[in-house]
Amino acid sequence: MKVGAFFFGGVEMDDAGSGPPAPLDRRYSNDHMWKATLDYVNSAIEADRLGFDSFWTTEHHFQYEGYEVIPNGLLISAWIAAQTKRIKLGAMFNVVPQWNPLRLAEDFATLHNLSGGRGVLGVGRGTVPREVLHLNEKGVSIGSHDNPEKSADDELNREVFEESMEIIRRAMSNETFSFSGKHFQIPLPGIPDRGSTVQHLTLVPRPIYPYEIWQAVTSPPTLDYVARIGHSAVFWNQHYSFIKRFWDTYSEKQEAATGVAPAPGAKRMLVISVRIEDSYEKAWQSATPGHDEFWKFLGPYGWSRGYMGEDGKPAKPGLIPTLQESVDNKTILLGTPEQVAEGVQFYKDLLGLEYVTIFPHMLGDSYKKADEQMARFMNEVMPLVR
Repeated sequence: MKVGAFFFGGVEMDDAGSGPPAPLDRRYSNDHMWKATLDYVNSAIEADRLGFDSFWTTEHHFQYEGYEVIPNGLLISAWIAAQTKRIKLGAMFNVVPQWNPLRLAEDFATLHNLSGGRGVLGVGRGTVPREVLHLNEKGVSIGSHDNPEKSADDELNREVFEESMEIIRRAMSNETFSFSGKHFQIPLPGIPDRGSTVQHLTLVPRPIYPYEIWQAVTSPPTLDYVARIGHSAVFWNQHYSFIKRFWDTYSEKQEAATGVAPAPGAKRMLVISVRIEDSYEKAWQSATPGHDEFWKFLGPYGWSRGYMGEDGKPAKPGLIPTLQESVDNKTILLGTPEQVAEGVQFYKDLLGLEYVTIFPHMLGDSYKKADEQMARFMNEVMPLVR
């Protein structure tokens, strides 16, 4: 298996948990957040030393609460690449509607080329309206497939995302390109240039190495798009039976689109939270504050809609799961190395797992703790997986 590590890149907290303070009541200083950024870089270097195949950053903005303080995964990855040897570097995820697609293509190509082909283009549609509404000029916000009140936001977001990705793929794959869509016209018509008008553009630079595109998948429409267009799929925070269903559907839909079914674990990635301690009880105690802080923060944004409700259907939006619910859904693997390895083996047997990325840095944890978790996973868990 190819093993990655994914960090949110938040500040260390001494009061993480389900109780106060409320997320919006948190406020960290610029110095706190810059220290987290430097610690984040050091953990990426440690992941390279430990033999991880990939390290995944985030893209979030304006979070004075200190949960995710990396606004540009490509820029920070270029700095990490300069200090590492072999690890691949991607983002979970570059929030495409927050970018001009041409700038995203240019910046990714620059990272990819400077790193010797170690860039991975991770893309998603976003989570936080506060961010996306201030970083695009098309009025794009965040909707949700399972929230009818926000269906218009979801539709606009999806349209802009899909047109942006078409522009990015064309720009990075062709000597010259143009695009005409509902939301983008490239080049703009009628631009004078040396006695004529601009008819096409050329991206400079373009990737000089092969590259991969990985996309977050949390809804059936996104699954349809990803399988049809050929992006690789990332699954996280969903009940294991829902992941299995999406996993298999991706294969079926890609075979229908291309005539060739991917290998059992190809082009799909599982992201899973882990907490490894010397006993199950200690792992439970150690994981609880960061797990509960995570869901206190992200539950209201609908991140738990992939959990299974009591009726066997997806949970209603807004669920803030307990640690027991996360363990039951198998979105977190915790316990001794043997118990965590058993969980990894479960997913390997269920999915034909080829790509797995761990989330070892619970919200509020020290980076020293996250580094310890990465080391224990590679040195104590992976040798037990068949």
